[in-house]
Amino acid sequence: MSADSPSGTLPGAAQGGRPRPSRELLRARYAIAGVFTVHGAVTGTFVARVPWVQDHAGVSAGQLGFALAFPAIGAALAMPMAARLSHRFGVKPTLRVMLALWTLVLLLPGWAPNVWALCAALFLYGATAGTSDVGMNALSVETENRMGRSIMSGLHGMWSVGVLIGSGVGTICAHADIDARVQFSVAAVVLTVIGLVVTQWVLDVRPEPGQEEEEAPPHFALPPKSALLIGGIAFCAVFAEGASLDWSAVYLEDVLDSSAAVAAASTTGFALTMAIARLLGDRLVDRFGAVPAVRSGGILATLGGLLVVLAPHPAMAMAGFALIGLGVAVVVPLAFAAAGRSGPNPSQAIAGVATVTYTSGLIAPSLIGGIADATSLVGSFILVTALASGLIFGAGLLNPNRTGTVRVASGAVPEPRPKSAVE
Repeated sequence: MSADSPSGTLPGAAQGGRPRPSRELLRARYAIAGVFTVHGAVTGTFVARVPWVQDHAGVSAGQLGFALAFPAIGAALAMPMAARLSHRFGVKPTLRVMLALWTLVLLLPGWAPNVWALCAALFLYGATAGTSDVGMNALSVETENRMGRSIMSGLHGMWSVGVLIGSGVGTICAHADIDARVQFSVAAVVLTVIGLVVTQWVLDVRPEPGQEEEEAPPHFALPPKSALLIGGIAFCAVFAEGASLDWSAVYLEDVLDSSAAVAAASTTGFALTMAIARLLGDRLVDRFGAVPAVRSGGILATLGGLLVVLAPHPAMAMAGFALIGLGVAVVVPLAFAAAGRSGPNPSQAIAGVATVTYTSGLIAPSLIGGIADATSLVGSFILVTALASGLIFGAGLLNPNRTGTVRVASGAVPEPRPKSAVE
């Protein structure tokens, strides 16, 4: 693969003896961080107003859960197309178009008058989310490789910052009783403009001349057997994240009879703890190690789930959702790193685990709705709590010493280093 932007390091050493990144590479790094922020802001804007969308469309918890399955369907169908478009035309132009479509599709859910219209809107929501997600993660990996240090955890932290911004604005709008269609319209315009600006400076990865057809990506990649258990650990974390992100506001309204503003604030609190943990993730894992970080996170997430299930008051449930976010934040980057060490084909393992984690995050909200319709939302979060406890017992699978290669907090394929660099 080749890229239009310079590979870019300057002579001389930075901290740790690494070459100092060029100005163009640093600009690309900040630009891709901006893309992650915009992508997260769309998600945060929507999830904070899910109760409003549910009321406006007149759907039950079960119907809402059914509708929330359609983002997963849309993403599953669109993501292979995004990979091929990126391969054919370059990642940068594909990302610019798909990110713009993702920000503009935010307009649709607020106008859905019934469950079927909501399903159609969320199908497009998932399709554009998935396709833009493919491009931004591909460019982030390329940027990380060229910089020679981990940046993925921080980038995912910026996604959480975007969620925090979007959900924070949603909380204010809910408190002010502003129509979500007005909020979505303003957010769509602002985020589209920002997205078009920041994507000017990202790297552009293209196939070498004559390799467009020879190296076309596969339609679907399953993880090898060695990575299945790692994918299972990531599934537990992403399921808890997706369930909490989409259902925390509904939980507080329906189960604990809180106001719309307080319910929206629970999403903001969840996003805040996720953002903090991810922004600090690389440093914490480097200091304490991958397994202790995941095991401690599992304990926090399990305690958070118990608080949510047992909460007699909204404040207790909000604290529980915050603990869930804090607990699961660093698991996925570490799962990607472990997948890269799990077998002879790291790229296939990473792609497969990515498929598992992305799909689980999209199907979690619909499964939560289905269980809630059959039992209750409390019953749904008993399942979330049980899956969170799986992180405690499965943390050892992410041990960086299993293959004698260095831990990479970001989830990039690790490079062999001297033993002293491990732990």
